[in-house]
Amino acid sequence: MNSLSGSHSRYPAGTSDIRYVKGIGPRRAEIFRRLGIHSLKDLFYLFPRRYEDRSRFHTLASFPLGEPATCRGEILEIKFKPIRRMPILEVLLGDDTGTLRAIFFNQPYLRRTFETGQWVVFHGKLENYEGRLQLPNPEFEIMDRSDENSPHVGRIVPIYPLTEGLFQRSLRMIMKDAIEKHLNETISDYLPPALRNDMGFVPLDRALHDMHFPATLEDQSRARQRLVFDDFFSFTLSLLIRVKTLRTQFQSPAIRPEPGCFEVFKKALPFELTGSQEHAMREIEKDVSAHVPMNRLLQGDVGSGKTVVAAFAFFLTARAGLQSAFLVPTEILAEQHFRTLSRLLTPLNITVELLTKSVAEDDRKRINATLKRGDLSVLVGTHALLQEDVVFHNLAMVTIDEQHKFGVHQRGQLFQRSPRPHQLVMTATPIPRTLGLTLFADLDVSLMREMPKGRKPIATYWISRAKQAEVYRHVAQRLSKGEQAYIVFPVIEESEKADQRAAKKEHSRLQKEVFPEFKVGLVHGKLDRSEREAIMRAFGRREIHVLVATSVIEVGVDQPNATVMIIENADRFGLAQLHQLRGRIGRGSLESECFLFGEPSTEEGKKRLRLLTKLNDGFLIAEEDLKLRGQGDLLGTRQAGVPFFRVANLATDEAMLVTAREKAVDVTNGLDLATLKNPNHWIQKYLEQMPKND
Repeated sequence: MNSLSGSHSRYPAGTSDIRYVKGIGPRRAEIFRRLGIHSLKDLFYLFPRRYEDRSRFHTLASFPLGEPATCRGEILEIKFKPIRRMPILEVLLGDDTGTLRAIFFNQPYLRRTFETGQWVVFHGKLENYEGRLQLPNPEFEIMDRSDENSPHVGRIVPIYPLTEGLFQRSLRMIMKDAIEKHLNETISDYLPPALRNDMGFVPLDRALHDMHFPATLEDQSRARQRLVFDDFFSFTLSLLIRVKTLRTQFQSPAIRPEPGCFEVFKKALPFELTGSQEHAMREIEKDVSAHVPMNRLLQGDVGSGKTVVAAFAFFLTARAGLQSAFLVPTEILAEQHFRTLSRLLTPLNITVELLTKSVAEDDRKRINATLKRGDLSVLVGTHALLQEDVVFHNLAMVTIDEQHKFGVHQRGQLFQRSPRPHQLVMTATPIPRTLGLTLFADLDVSLMREMPKGRKPIATYWISRAKQAEVYRHVAQRLSKGEQAYIVFPVIEESEKADQRAAKKEHSRLQKEVFPEFKVGLVHGKLDRSEREAIMRAFGRREIHVLVATSVIEVGVDQPNATVMIIENADRFGLAQLHQLRGRIGRGSLESECFLFGEPSTEEGKKRLRLLTKLNDGFLIAEEDLKLRGQGDLLGTRQAGVPFFRVANLATDEAMLVTAREKAVDVTNGLDLATLKNPNHWIQKYLEQMPKND
């Protein structure tokens, strides 16, 4: 960024501190810092959350019914009704055409804000309440009659996000003054003109100006397109440079299997591979044959057979005389993977061992000794794999299941060696394509959407509470045939704030009143881990017939004999989470059923449950979840590893993300690492100019 010294700047040489901006000062600077605004550049990237077209005010007589609109007028009358629990403030607005009544519910403090004779702008939806027109809880701004030629009226007006101590009028004036006086000297556009022209983008300074004070909404749209591209392009460029650094500076063992190796593995399997599994295996086979470190994500829906693909990677590695590590977040899941891999690899003369904190000390010493000598090919384990006494002889392949369950430092421990092991990351969490292109932008991706032969779709029903007894009788019939069931609750214990059925209380009722002839177990996140895992093992041995649980069973529970799931208060779970929970059944050849109990209060909640009854594909469900909930609700509060974008929205900007990624790939493919890291090259200047988004 250019320094703000020079004859046209009010700033001390070389600084861009926000407190020097006109209208801010030291006290207001602290308020801006709470919004993450520390410099002029930060200020320019504080974008409006929406715009009001105040160039077209509706008269009060023509204010439309039922759609957002803006009006202005003089306050003629103020009435306050101190109704208990819901005080009401009525503001009567007038202009040359008539009057309009605004109603503010439960906001008694506004009595001190409004005065008769004030000139006010209201924005909201007019409604007809029992034959009376009123504007409920409108957004408002108190104006001066001298504001006709100001940034507040008579134009497209920006509405900014605020915090305590900031107000729309003052922030708008601050922004207008800063843009007029300092935008050109603060912002440089390092995006090459050829690329900018090819994409039809406006220059960066024009885009920033038009995001704040556009002449038309079309200008704002063009500005936004440029800034969305910058969000995605700068993020992807940074990531691709990081990947190029990894692949240039580190080497991995080249695993070159002898001809026919794939056929040997395939022939030894007790089942037929899906097309997705075969394709993923071929991609891995190609990746590991070079000294460039493999960095691949294996993303598959629940039950799609990812462990078999990982087994093939371990098979290739072992045949080359090298070792593999399989890092898994929980003991139950580690035991499950160990059993599967032993069944698949032992007939091929490949040794597999399990290492968790529950392993006896003598066995641990034996495993560590064989590992250090190089006599052990595959070690499956939890965090226990990361202990100092676990020493590999020649580790060449690291597979991590559900890597978000591990810290960055923990994941990195296994890679801090030379040569660097190849990496395979597995996840059973289907995510929207746009989120995948950012979360896993540094990984090559293998998608697995097919299910193994014999797997049947899970029949899913949204059931009214009136039919609960009938559903319980149906479940009891299936239990009497030797099958098992899950009953899932959103909370562990009841609370006054949550109108939800709770696992603890319902477990007792279900055991005594509903399934007295069967064993009903309870598992939830507050149980000690050893106790929780003991219960899960008992369920696996069929000693427990019905497992009452919270979402703790969402990942890593594989019991083919479980054929029925009931989800209570299903409307309290997200769509993707419901699909993950449902994926705990339908893992065998028997018909499986999922019953959803819930009374959603919103149309969105009802649509979520209806969608789950129609869709079994986790990837389609993830896309629908993003459309329904939007980027903010889907991501929640800044998830670890999820990039922050100033303008771009993963729910609506997929096309631009794909384009920006393609352009970034073209740029980095054509340059060597020294050029990409040259501080005087346009790429480094461009990345320095862009706000950080990770």
